[in-house]
Amino acid sequence: MQIGKVLMLLGAFLLVVGALWTWIGKLPGDFSFKKGNVTFHFPLMTSIIVSILLTLLLFLISKWNR
Repeated sequence: MQIGKVLMLLGAFLLVVGALWTWIGKLPGDFSFKKGNVTFHFPLMTSIIVSILLTLLLFLISKWNR
């Protein structure tokens, strides 16, 4: 596969993820804890969704490469 196609596919993927992230914001599975002046964010659901999307993207790229 040509590097140009991979970069275009990756750019489109990042555009979609960035747009969704802007519109959705914080997902229900993302936890935030605040105690005093310390805030801790644990983006569990966001991490799971990003992992699934990257797995699908890499799977499609590997299938397309054959």
